[in-house]
Amino acid sequence: MKIAMACDHGGFELKEEIKKFLEKQGIQVLDLGTHTTDSVDYPEYGEACGEAVVSGRADRGIVCCGTGIGISIAANKVKGVRCALCTSVQMAEMTRKHNDANILAMGGRITDTETAKNITQAWLDTEFEGGRHQRRVDMLNNM
Repeated sequence: MKIAMACDHGGFELKEEIKKFLEKQGIQVLDLGTHTTDSVDYPEYGEACGEAVVSGRADRGIVCCGTGIGISIAANKVKGVRCALCTSVQMAEMTRKHNDANILAMGGRITDTETAKNITQAWLDTEFEGGRHQRRVDMLNNM
């Protein structure tokens, strides 16, 4: 599995921790930046991650900014992206089961590292249920 990762300055430290967490599991990471805590504009990074996932350069993506809100909005502007902002394991599981979310968003200023690792693991481990949910995902993809 290959995960694209992107962040702004507010999500940099969380991205780096999650990147190490993934790599320890043998998951390949495509790091799209940013690579410092210097101020940058999150839309560029959300779009870059979205494009990497939709193009097939990565299987899924993870984006981080201060709250996770702005970068998730940016990623969702890319057609074919279903980015979900998750603050709990249950949210991560449900967004995979029901929405087949292909990008996970988290907030570096609101989610501690251990919680973020648990969210990430649940999101990686949970499969899409399909069934009635597939019709809804298809509708989202056709918007």
